[in-house]
Amino acid sequence: MVLRGQPDEDAVLCTQSKTYAMKFVGNSNSVLLVPPANHSEFCENPQKNDSNMEEEKVVAPVIKVVSGNMEIVEAAPRLDKLKSFLSEKTYSFEEYDVGNLEDNQESTIGLYNWNDLVNNIQASDEELRSGLQALSAVEINGYWRLVDGSYMDMILGMLLKNSVLNDWSLNALNEDEVVSTLESDGFLGVLARHCLHTYGTKVNEGMPGCAWKLDEKRVCIHFAKEILKGGKKKLESFMDEWRQKVPDGMHPTLDHVEGEVLTERVGVETWIRAFSVASLPSTPAERFSILFRERTKWEWKDLQPYVRWTCHNYFYLKMRRIFFYI
Repeated sequence: MVLRGQPDEDAVLCTQSKTYAMKFVGNSNSVLLVPPANHSEFCENPQKNDSNMEEEKVVAPVIKVVSGNMEIVEAAPRLDKLKSFLSEKTYSFEEYDVGNLEDNQESTIGLYNWNDLVNNIQASDEELRSGLQALSAVEINGYWRLVDGSYMDMILGMLLKNSVLNDWSLNALNEDEVVSTLESDGFLGVLARHCLHTYGTKVNEGMPGCAWKLDEKRVCIHFAKEILKGGKKKLESFMDEWRQKVPDGMHPTLDHVEGEVLTERVGVETWIRAFSVASLPSTPAERFSILFRERTKWEWKDLQPYVRWTCHNYFYLKMRRIFFYI
């Protein structure tokens, strides 16, 4: 177990897998700390004599009066700073060769290795790794990075083009072949593998010759975000463009982008725009504040994705109770 937090933060207690908020709770009754029995003192009765022998009494001296204790309660990891840190210097197409990072001290400004993140983020190691995975972060030369969205567009686009040219099945992509081909196109091998991790799942875990299957939902979300970068669109035109952009064999539906977009009716037309759960803070008060600035009234089916996709189920249940109470 370890305590984590900066001087201006409330400390949290972290195990390997959980984070606990700490709070001092006062005791209503007096609690006395006394030493073990073998450290107690014997007190003789000064009134005893030969005719009236009394046994010696054991006296336990009080070491300390305890006014309260530290209470720990399981809490969501505080990962908001993680995205802020990693966004300081995203990896982009224009960046120089990262192989020179260690030789150039100035080039590491705004970059964070694992120890930097552990020392600054209030989360357990497992929760921190999950947070990095949720952000699609990748370790490049010892530093954890976010890859610029436009650069990820290029990598995924090149992978899909090569799948057509080389007649690859999107349900069984050979990792070595994909990485080798993308490297020949000018991309780093670590980014080629990162693309497979971001948009695919392994289909032969533990077997020789690693193969990947592109995940329909993740690929569809990627192209939906790309289309909505320019702002809101009419739902019909968005769906037409979306179907044209996704690879053959994939069938995009609005269920794929739950928690990524909002729809609204304006007259007889329905419009759609980007509104990602990943952009919201993790603390309930801040999240609710943003959600109700966005809309003064929500239907539960619309609100649910933005309060359900959190790090802990109890947070979701708490928010749901509040919502129904309102």
